[in-house]
Amino acid sequence: MDFLWSREQDECYAQVLEQTRNMFATRPDRFWTRAQWQQCGDMHLPGLSVPERYGGKGYDALTTARIIEAFGRGCEDMGLVFSLAAHLFACVMPIVEYADEALKNRLLPDLCNGTLIGANAITEEDAGSDVFALTTRATRDGEAYILNGQKSYVSNGPVADLFIVYACTNPSYGYFGITGFVVERDTPGLIIGDPFQKISLTSTPACRVSFESCRVPIANRLAQEGQGAQVFTRSMQWERSCLFAAYLGQMERQLERSITYTKERRQFGKPLGRHQAVAHRLAAMKLRLESARLLLYRACWSFAQGKHAELDIALSKLAVSEAAIMGGLDAIHIHGSLGINSAYGIETMLRDALPSTIFSGTSEMQYDIIARELEL
Repeated sequence: MDFLWSREQDECYAQVLEQTRNMFATRPDRFWTRAQWQQCGDMHLPGLSVPERYGGKGYDALTTARIIEAFGRGCEDMGLVFSLAAHLFACVMPIVEYADEALKNRLLPDLCNGTLIGANAITEEDAGSDVFALTTRATRDGEAYILNGQKSYVSNGPVADLFIVYACTNPSYGYFGITGFVVERDTPGLIIGDPFQKISLTSTPACRVSFESCRVPIANRLAQEGQGAQVFTRSMQWERSCLFAAYLGQMERQLERSITYTKERRQFGKPLGRHQAVAHRLAAMKLRLESARLLLYRACWSFAQGKHAELDIALSKLAVSEAAIMGGLDAIHIHGSLGINSAYGIETMLRDALPSTIFSGTSEMQYDIIARELEL
């Protein structure tokens, strides 16, 4: 078992870490900007796992995750990191793996270079964890489909140039009655709502998206009719494994900041870190980080090798998200009053960690997957 990274992987990590530290050292007042997205495009981040023939870097899941980890460590704005990763794993990769060649050639180069922004539209009022209980309908009409319905929460929605939309084409088929589509922003009948106000990942714009007799050409369908559940499940494997590397980066940054603070801050005549209670809390943060990191690397390796990785990915997603929240609580406790002062950014890391146990499948759903894989 080799735990060493290749020279290229180490160089990519170091380069992205340095660049993102310099470019994204502060958080925006509201949302990230197109200019910042283009900076990510100039670093090739939106297309890390996309084959080179379509304008991407062609990295496997493990290398991609390592670079996303560097992005999460170097960038103070986790909203931007999340938006970029959601774009890549839940929007771009379904096109890579399931669109026809003409659609790939038309869209992927600009999705990789920062010109276009993608969004994933599946969540509905009554289809959250029960994700395939969709009420959005897609009715075949000649060489097109007519979409009607509403998605209740779409990250990147207010600024997206295209959406990966999942709709029911045959309600009686259940899981096999879902189909995925690429819906472009200028499509008549596509209605984009106002941005939500959120307590976490605040710079990620999100909104409702509605479809009113929205006509989508059959050429924009992903895979065959009825294979939408397969498309979505595959995208979640990418997202649950690779996106959560960003939280490893945030936890690394959080731990570094906490250690520095406890060396500089003195109480009762000695550095804060010399007090056993504080030192043990830092040790627990390190233990959770390294444990979650190993689980994530194994999940990405298994996925990249084409193995049945569902168990590894669920374990990884659960460990990383829960560790991110616990680390956020510990960091606030260590920093005391500074920890709850928004000017210092410590409490922000906790708020940004909170949705990690919800998106891409809740912690409860990961426990269900683990139990199923154990044949319980």
